[in-house]
Amino acid sequence: MNAFTLLPFIVLIAAMFLMTRSAKKKQQQAASMRNEMQPGSGVRTIGGMYATVKEVNEDTVLLDAGPGVDLLFAKNAIGAVLTDDEYNRIVHGIEHDLKSDADIVPDDASSLTETDESDSPAAAASDDKAVDLGKKDADEDGTDAAEAAEAKADDEPKKTDGDSDAK
Repeated sequence: MNAFTLLPFIVLIAAMFLMTRSAKKKQQQAASMRNEMQPGSGVRTIGGMYATVKEVNEDTVLLDAGPGVDLLFAKNAIGAVLTDDEYNRIVHGIEHDLKSDADIVPDDASSLTETDESDSPAAAASDDKAVDLGKKDADEDGTDAAEAAEAKADDEPKKTDGDSDAK
């Protein structure tokens, strides 16, 4: 065998080695994260449930999901251990670092403009009569539509045998 026939096999083996190595690293990181859990930590399960750790055992975790709701999960069902700030932000909607009231965006844009409304061109245009963009009444529309259809039919040349619309 020459070197060119062995090259694809070597590349394939190297790729498999790198993939298993990175998978092992991720498993080790997840295991260390789960081992760092302690009572009072906020967690997210792999199913997306947020709860507080009540008790940690060798293979299981007792979670407090709400008042009077304790759930027993396998340790490997814990997807992430959250920081206190992150858990409070997600579960309770509490921001740890609240900014000043000046940075809060108002509900409407009226407080963002400092000009008087009556001076603006939009306010002047609103005083004009409203433009009706809707359809005409059904009575008027029915007769006009019939007349328009007849006029259109008269304008188009009549087809005879052998004529077609093909271009």
